[in-house]
Amino acid sequence: MTSTEHITVGTELPALDVGRISRTTLALFAGASGDHNPMHIDIDVAKSAGLEDVFAHGMLSMAHLGRLLTNWVPQESIRSYRVRFASITPVSAKPTATGKVVSIDDSAGTRTATVELTVTLADGTVTLTGDAVVALD
Repeated sequence: MTSTEHITVGTELPALDVGRISRTTLALFAGASGDHNPMHIDIDVAKSAGLEDVFAHGMLSMAHLGRLLTNWVPQESIRSYRVRFASITPVSAKPTATGKVVSIDDSAGTRTATVELTVTLADGTVTLTGDAVVALD
């Protein structure tokens, strides 16, 4: 966890390099989440939809951003968290989750920071964007 006393606008969260998304990762996430959509685990179904291969669950990328946040502050400090799915994450891609403090608010009696969040692939493709508000006190 990070000491929150020196956080300012512009503070960057330590990046979370997820590693390659493997077929095993997709199968395990499908089992853990209960999301067995064949687009994520069955190459024949993906190809029948015009894709080259299966792709990662959007919620898997959202989970990585959640992990980025909870590596930075305790879970109970998260006040809000939202995302927008921008692009698919192909199997074998290497996503990186990042965050940056874009504002700090002291007006409600609790110091909070708004964090801009992004998941980006090694080729520069942004797959997920979002933001979170976290309590700093």
